[in-house]
Amino acid sequence: MRAIFTLSALLLMVFIQAQTNRFIYELQYRMDSTDAHLEKLNMILDISPKEVKFYGQNLAITDSLNKKFGMSSDYTDMSGQVVKRKINSFDNENYINIKQGYYIFKTTDKINWTISDETKKLGPYTLQKAGTRFGGRNWTAWFCKDIPFNEGPFKLRGLPGLIFELSDARKNFIYNLIKHQKLPETYSTDDFLESNFGNKAVLINEKQKHKLLMEFYNDPFAFERNNFSKTDNNLKININGKEIHNIDELNTQTKSMQEVIRRYNNPLEVDKAMHYPQ
Repeated sequence: MRAIFTLSALLLMVFIQAQTNRFIYELQYRMDSTDAHLEKLNMILDISPKEVKFYGQNLAITDSLNKKFGMSSDYTDMSGQVVKRKINSFDNENYINIKQGYYIFKTTDKINWTISDETKKLGPYTLQKAGTRFGGRNWTAWFCKDIPFNEGPFKLRGLPGLIFELSDARKNFIYNLIKHQKLPETYSTDDFLESNFGNKAVLINEKQKHKLLMEFYNDPFAFERNNFSKTDNNLKININGKEIHNIDELNTQTKSMQEVIRRYNNPLEVDKAMHYPQ
């Protein structure tokens, strides 16, 4: 066991006064539950006096580069773990990209923990074990009572201290806290979370989300399909580096994309996973 980062006693004393405390987690995850390989992604947990936000670090990096160099790049977070909530709340605003749209839907996600007496040391910190079932998965968390935030990755919160380590029983999702930053003011995410680089989030419900995802699965290249003309033999469309010349070739690409969607259908909340037809 190794200590990944350190916090001074002085920093602990000023946690509450800081405008935004940023905790960065390394997330290891399986896109396909049968894969042995784990992808890696850094996720940000921002805790401000009024709100908590969790999102991919690449969103913040892209936004920062845009502002610094006057760029207009965008980035699509495909983690399915972009959320915002009021401080000390289980009511989440969920953000998601579907097709060319950006959407928000609301959920209440109460987490009921069972806290164990088991503890372990991680560098200078004493971590305590806790467990819960959420999203159709069994989770183990190691939290630190000395860090006065009852937060953790994604929606898994409500323990009497910050979660340092978190994983589900099948090790499909593994989070490790790797860094802390204290930001001098509330960090604005207006350009990449509440809106996605100019694409403002549209409010939907979960039923509408299901419908949009199924529409995308049924015809993932609907936009490209509309550009084809049966009488125009010279039209060429590039999809993932492959040149498409006609509807038949587009249909082949559609079937390939549907296979990819079915294979990588391993969301954190597996109890809400889409059931796509073969």
